[in-house]
Amino acid sequence: MVRGRDACWEHCALVDATRQKVRCNYCQRDFSGGVYRMKFHLAQIKNKDIVICPQVPNEVRDHIRSILNTAKKQKNPKKEKLDQAANGQESSSSSASGGIRPPRDGFSGQNGSPCPPSIMFARRSPSSQPAVDDVQKQKQDHADKKIAEFFYHNAIPFSVAKSLYYQEMVDAIIQCEPEYKAPCTEKLGTNLLEKVKIDINDGYKRLRDEWKETGCTILCDCWSDGRTKCLVVFSVACAKGTAFLRSVDVSDHADDPHYLFGLLESVVLEIGVKNVVQVITDSSASYTYVGRLIMDKYPSMFWSPCASHCINKMLEDFSKHDWVSDVLKEGNVIAKYIYSNDWILDMMRKFSGGGEFVRPRITKFVANFLSLRALVIQEDNLKQMFSHAEWMSSIYSRHPEVQAIKSLLCVERFWRSAREAVMVSEPLLKLLRIVDGDIPAMAYMYEGVERAKMSVKAFYKDVNGKYMPIWDIIDRRWSMLVQSPVHAAAAFLNPSIFYNPSFKMDSRIRNGFQEAMTKMSYEDKDKVEITKEHPIYINAQGALGTEFAIKGRTLNAPADWWMAYGYEIPTLQRAAIRILSQPSSLHWCRWNWSTFDGVHDNKRENLELDKFNDLVYVHCNLWLRAITRSKDGKCRPINFDEIDVAAEWPTEAEAAPCMHLDDSWLHNSTLESRGWLDTF
Repeated sequence: MVRGRDACWEHCALVDATRQKVRCNYCQRDFSGGVYRMKFHLAQIKNKDIVICPQVPNEVRDHIRSILNTAKKQKNPKKEKLDQAANGQESSSSSASGGIRPPRDGFSGQNGSPCPPSIMFARRSPSSQPAVDDVQKQKQDHADKKIAEFFYHNAIPFSVAKSLYYQEMVDAIIQCEPEYKAPCTEKLGTNLLEKVKIDINDGYKRLRDEWKETGCTILCDCWSDGRTKCLVVFSVACAKGTAFLRSVDVSDHADDPHYLFGLLESVVLEIGVKNVVQVITDSSASYTYVGRLIMDKYPSMFWSPCASHCINKMLEDFSKHDWVSDVLKEGNVIAKYIYSNDWILDMMRKFSGGGEFVRPRITKFVANFLSLRALVIQEDNLKQMFSHAEWMSSIYSRHPEVQAIKSLLCVERFWRSAREAVMVSEPLLKLLRIVDGDIPAMAYMYEGVERAKMSVKAFYKDVNGKYMPIWDIIDRRWSMLVQSPVHAAAAFLNPSIFYNPSFKMDSRIRNGFQEAMTKMSYEDKDKVEITKEHPIYINAQGALGTEFAIKGRTLNAPADWWMAYGYEIPTLQRAAIRILSQPSSLHWCRWNWSTFDGVHDNKRENLELDKFNDLVYVHCNLWLRAITRSKDGKCRPINFDEIDVAAEWPTEAEAAPCMHLDDSWLHNSTLESRGWLDTF
């Protein structure tokens, strides 16, 4: 692979030369198969299992498409050769007859007039093709302008253009006849809404089929405005995707665990008791009690608090240490000053190579540590910027507040504390980066916590008095999660951990595995089979010990590994797949809670409320479907050493639900319905 020969390399980077893996510079997605497959990704051309890039600029997309079109023409010169052969035959015939060969009847023009040779053998002018291209470009420019006008007139956020449905909409319009008219308001709010809802329900049925094999997790996400309003959103997740079910206003029962249990139980019965492996809620006292009630009534289920919330609390506790609190505040002072002025911000980006210090769409404590990390990485560039001639000659260099910033940048104590805070927090950020999404991360929790503790201990060079306070923070919060044996069982059943001699398989993991198997064994015969199959897994016998299975321990996602190689121990295989296919967090959804306000507006009439419920149902499920499609339906193994906490997090995605849904069409359709009813 020679990188200098292909213009596509300007838009991607080589990640793994051995496997020919390249990474898109815009959406950060990795592809195997070299730069050829990356071209289809950047050109937004669907080809086999290639996912199109939702963030590639239009000019880059068009450029890559032109490269592909050029290559296609070069690979298929057949037509050119035929034309040349035909031209050669004409020339030879003309030469043989001593001049231009006339048509067989000697006439071709009107009224039988002879056809002039210049017309008979007229060739397309070389300048005609550019003229056609210019016309096509004018049409594209006009279309772009009309789309832009639609965005500007309706105040549509530009980030909407990143939606997977945006280009699909345009592609569908292109397939229609020129007389096509876009749907009107009434159609959008009635027939089309119903059709899209039917499509979503069909997808929901396909997910139900998956639950029979992989099981699923019920996500119970709650929100409060801190005063009187309290909402709960129920959704159900599995390895193939997540489905939004409904939202419930629990403002009058937020602290009543028995009422909350009734709500959750109704969802469990709707999904099917045998399909539900786990329920995830927050870790408040009410929901902890609800979790116990669920497990008491349905012994085969696990209840777990949100892992993302747990790790966020670890970072929050760490940030409360005096020296950590001080350095985070000082780092925020520097970042706030730089972002307070556009000229200063542009200069910083020039010196840092486009780096950013502020991450507004991540939780507070994660954002603070990531900001401090970025400052540490850019330490030399920042010092150079504030001493550069361009800065010194600017009016900002003479402002009094900049002197405090420059002084802080020269204080070694600040940088020493900043580096320490970054080194201690980074392994926790890596773990949070893994669980803060809808991927099946259950199998990596134990390993992640153990790695974080060992990393902190190594940084402090085994000095007990320095690393133990951090360990206490981690252990205190981690103890909330390990109340459920499902995390221990997931670690035990993860082949990349279990067969790794460097990982300590302690009694908590072994006991957790046995407790989980007891819960998941519906009948005594299942317990007997698991007892027989257990040693085969431990000793890697049969198909589990083949060369492919050994390589697959680290190359395959844990659940995929069991699907591929666990067929000789089917009872344990089924239990392993169901556990390893579950997520461990619910905060990745990042609901904009104002979306649900209209659903719980008591002032609405029943007809309006039903339609608004449909709108919210369709909206939320389309958003969740887009997330699933962006992953191309594949689960990949996780390598902690490859986790880049500086890359975009799932919770930073632009595709978050909109803050407010325009429901004006509801009132129109309601009035029209009333008028229709009044005619009878």
